[in-house]
Amino acid sequence: MSPEFIAVITVGIGLAVLIAGLFAWLRADMVRLESRIQAEFQTVRGEIAIVRGEVAELKSEVAQLRERMAHLEGLLDGLREAMSLRVPS
Repeated sequence: MSPEFIAVITVGIGLAVLIAGLFAWLRADMVRLESRIQAEFQTVRGEIAIVRGEVAELKSEVAQLRERMAHLEGLLDGLREAMSLRVPS
């Protein structure tokens, strides 16, 4: 074997080891990133659940206010009718 051939094989093996090491490092980094993203998604899902509960509560309060406003409108209509009957024509 010639020294050039041995050098080419050595460089090839060195590059293969380097590439394999970089791929392993990249894969480990991707796994860490994925776990961080999953944790953030869980946090966001929890916050969305809280917001949904608050929106449901607000819907309930708006419905109650709508009922109270309808009641007041009814009272005002009755008051208007009562006042219009008292006014001499």
